[in-house]
Amino acid sequence: MQENEDLKQDLDQEETNQTVSEEQPLEETVAEETGEDTERKEDEIIPENSREARKKAKADKKHDKDKMKEKVEELEDKVMRQMAEFENYRKRTEKEKTAMFEVGAKSVVEKILPVVDNFERGLASIPEDEKGTAFAEGMNMVYKQLMTSLDEMGVKPIEAIGNEFDPDFHNAVMQVESEEYETGTVAQELLKGYLYRDSVVRHSMVAVVQ
Repeated sequence: MQENEDLKQDLDQEETNQTVSEEQPLEETVAEETGEDTERKEDEIIPENSREARKKAKADKKHDKDKMKEKVEELEDKVMRQMAEFENYRKRTEKEKTAMFEVGAKSVVEKILPVVDNFERGLASIPEDEKGTAFAEGMNMVYKQLMTSLDEMGVKPIEAIGNEFDPDFHNAVMQVESEEYETGTVAQELLKGYLYRDSVVRHSMVAVVQ
């Protein structure tokens, strides 16, 4: 009797152990499936985060590019302004230098003109019988050389006799009667006037037909 009860207990224990061993894989399977689902969800979340990160990086890159482009345009504008200012400064300086040179040159020419006047008076006063002498020829050669040098510098005499009176070039000091010239025409040149590069150095002193 006792042996039958022990045998029954052993059989019940075996069934219990078998049931536990059969249930164990199910729990592991559930755990494994649950883990797979978790990993699958994480896999689904990571790409979404990655897309957001790439989108943000792209936006940041575009912002940096636009900012750099704006900076380049600002620098280009600044360089262009500086170049324009330098060009204006160069032109202004060149103009001032030219004006200063013109004033200096005109001042020198103005001082030389009395020498030219004296040469002309001296040559005009030489008697006819002495015009072929070495002295007269020497004076004439020096005078021609002086006038050639002035001409190369841009100094030219103002045309007066026979031309209509022009206050920009002529200074009328007297009026005369003339049958040869019309009224308002320069009939005599008392002192020759000169131009330096189209600018009057000295006005011609003239007599105008009344």
